[in-house]
Amino acid sequence: MNPQFTQLTLRAELQSALSKAGFSRMTPIQLQSLPELLAGKDVVAQAKTGSGKTLAFSLAMLQSLVVQASHIQGLILVPTRELANQVAEEVRKLAKDLGNVKVLTICGGEPIGPQISSLEHGAHVVVGTPGRVEEHLFKGTLDLTQVSHFTLDEADQMLEMGFVDAIENIAVYLPPARQTMMFSATYPKDIEQLSARFMQSPILVKGETETLNKQIKQQFFPLKNNKLRFNTLRLLLLQHKPQSCIVFCNTKVETKKLFSELQQTGLQVAVLHGDLAQIERQRMLLRFANKSASVLVATDVAARGLDIDDIDMVVNYHMALDPQTHVHRVGRTGRGGKKGFACSLYGENETFKMKQLCELYEREFNPSPTPPLSLLDKPAYKPTMVTIVIDAGKKQKVRAGDIVGCLTGENGIGSAHIGNITVQDNQAYIAIFREAVKPAIRKLNADKIKGKRIKAKRLV
Repeated sequence: MNPQFTQLTLRAELQSALSKAGFSRMTPIQLQSLPELLAGKDVVAQAKTGSGKTLAFSLAMLQSLVVQASHIQGLILVPTRELANQVAEEVRKLAKDLGNVKVLTICGGEPIGPQISSLEHGAHVVVGTPGRVEEHLFKGTLDLTQVSHFTLDEADQMLEMGFVDAIENIAVYLPPARQTMMFSATYPKDIEQLSARFMQSPILVKGETETLNKQIKQQFFPLKNNKLRFNTLRLLLLQHKPQSCIVFCNTKVETKKLFSELQQTGLQVAVLHGDLAQIERQRMLLRFANKSASVLVATDVAARGLDIDDIDMVVNYHMALDPQTHVHRVGRTGRGGKKGFACSLYGENETFKMKQLCELYEREFNPSPTPPLSLLDKPAYKPTMVTIVIDAGKKQKVRAGDIVGCLTGENGIGSAHIGNITVQDNQAYIAIFREAVKPAIRKLNADKIKGKRIKAKRLV
């Protein structure tokens, strides 16, 4: 059993925050990295997603944070907006007892004006994506001259996304006397070279790496012609009717194209790629998490930072670029002791990838027969849930209990028909079982919440 956090020399406020959050014992990556990080050393840490990396580098940064100083002391670079928001939220929770610690997220796909305004008011920690951080530096709206802690989170993913030039440009603005922390799920040569450029005698530590879940059922479908790829995917979806399926593509262009094509078949589909505005990304992920969109089409970015565990099925629409990424993709299904299922489509020029996977899993994967073409004549299946959006949220003092109370009131619906409820600043999203959607919308539009009329509609 791993040692407890109480054995570390941490500020009392941080120990209190850990206790309140229910963290008592360290994960392997925390055990390996935290003593070195708290000693002020540069560290390269390799560990899989969900292993507690964010907590490790956040504790190291907050341990020496000077709350009274309003300049930026911590910079955390991440590959995606979703991950930026998750990291920022975790830092805020840990820093709650330290005082008024200001944590800002600055990411692309959002208006830059409000970010500039927020930066003018000062911040202690900035969490951002490389492209937008670089843009602020070029505009002169971001001052990194007093940063003491620089973190690259999901470094391998940022390199794959082509952010290396932006990272190098950002590093020029940082003071030489700083602690640099690099966290990565894999440790390819590129990461080794990057650490040599940005870090001072870095220490390499390894926690839990992505494990091979050999209990996941995997099927592989050879394609004699690339034109068969789309219909093969349709056949698999129509045969298995997953309520929660991630379909992986290798590029953003392919992701957009497949999303559009699947929508035209009548399937309820969500998509995740870098060109979506933040509100669109949030709504896509909400629909998928609520099971009102059965399929999420995404690049490998979705495999990092997505906090959705109950995935019925994974489809590799294109084979992953390397075996470890394949393991990471299929590892999205079969979690929590549930049965996992993954399908992979491969062309004749990708048979070498099949051989690599056979060696990695130490077994033979035989080609599977394509489902019968007659399935294409069947209509698209519908997800069990529908997400409703209302035009009231936290700023209107609306809570989840108020929404449930309205829905289950006189002439309403049963509580068993209500799924997840997510309340945001000015909207709330409610997952409703499909058969109860019409009476639910009727009830929400007819009654009042907090004494006010609201508008409710389906989220599409």
